Amino acid sequence: MKKMWLGLVTVSVLLATACGGGGGGGESTSGGPSGSAGGGPVEIVFWHGNSGQAGLECTKLVKQWNAANPDIQVKPVFYGSSDRALTKVETAVASGTYPDIAYLYGSWAANIATSPALLPLNDYIQNDPTFNWDDFWPAERYAATVDGKIIGIPALVDNLAIVYNPALFDAAGIQYPTPEWTWDDFRAAAKAMTDPANQQFGWAYPADASEDTVWHWEAMLWEAGGDILNADNTQAVFNSPQGVQALTVLQDMATVDHSIYIDTTNTKIGDVFNGGKIGMLVTGPWDLQGFKNVDYGVQIMPSFDDPSNHQTISGPDNWVLFNNGPERAQAAFEFIKWYTEPDQDIQNALYTATLPIRQSELDVAGYQTFLDKYPGIQTFVENEQNALKARPVTPKYPMVSEALGQAIVSVLLGKADAQTALDQAAQAANAALAAP
Repeated sequence: MKKMWLGLVTVSVLLATACGGGGGGGESTSGGPSGSAGGGPVEIVFWHGNSGQAGLECTKLVKQWNAANPDIQVKPVFYGSSDRALTKVETAVASGTYPDIAYLYGSWAANIATSPALLPLNDYIQNDPTFNWDDFWPAERYAATVDGKIIGIPALVDNLAIVYNPALFDAAGIQYPTPEWTWDDFRAAAKAMTDPANQQFGWAYPADASEDTVWHWEAMLWEAGGDILNADNTQAVFNSPQGVQALTVLQDMATVDHSIYIDTTNTKIGDVFNGGKIGMLVTGPWDLQGFKNVDYGVQIMPSFDDPSNHQTISGPDNWVLFNNGPERAQAAFEFIKWYTEPDQDIQNALYTATLPIRQSELDVAGYQTFLDKYPGIQTFVENEQNALKARPVTPKYPMVSEALGQAIVSVLLGKADAQTALDQAAQAANAALAAP
């Protein structure tokens, strides 16, 4: 599964998450049962964007719920590609007929927070002593909260780490990545493994100017001690000395060392790594299923000046609930509470290589089976402790990301230096942030 988070301007291949981000095509409905006015069960509509095995797993879990809860019946509806989910939800709300639950990207939290149909969840969570909101990872809770309003229940979480090919390290006579690695160590290793004559590179970077381009660099920005926007999300601050330091690493590796495989289509990196021609990727757990030809290793991200700062970026998505009256609202909350409990979520994770959304999931019986099925994924689970920040919760973020994506690509292709590119991106971002 490959996940990019821009939403409105995403050009990405999506990670196959159980009843979450998913594939394209298929039925899309905006209507649903009206509830129990006639004395029957309360019926709720559950929009998801998944197909294939993960979709089958979702359907199985819904059937399990329906069999055990005759008074609350859930109708799962595959709404097509999750890329277009926000538009579909907004259209459904405008028509007055909308689902009770829908999967939406975390980067849309600020957009959906203003919807008149949104069901804020603060009271539901606070009044349920068994829910345990703090059991979700901090980055998930942050991405589900807008100005103190909880707009959704975490549906998915992941992060970035180094996935490397030990065979290329051995051939170059260098040691494998360690938790103490700095970006200087990373750069040196990438250079040592690069062999242009054989089209072999130390690292690969997605350079299509999408959110995938951006969020890889945002992790580096945080590791350098910088940030994306100021505290009230009104000004860009990514063109700080820390931002320049982080982007200069890409500049030097691409234009001086020539150690980066630059994929301007963002479609080839996985295959080239699987073909044994790339020493390291910075990627997430969704990619592990595809590396059948590489006996890979996984390590946390490098650091800059602070050796303890190995921050990663985390991409939480949400199950967002909508208000179709108190009876259906309570039923939707009861179902999604169950669906996101450890025993159910670990079943999803077994089919999708997604990370546990709750910290207590690490103690359930299926967790060891999950680790055994996906070698190296335990490092990603532990890496959630390094997910200390999330992207700014503002509806203007897509425009900020677009400006950053263009800046990063221009540096990778040698068309601009780090400071100039970031200053130009900050100017564009500030104009977008200042606009009504």
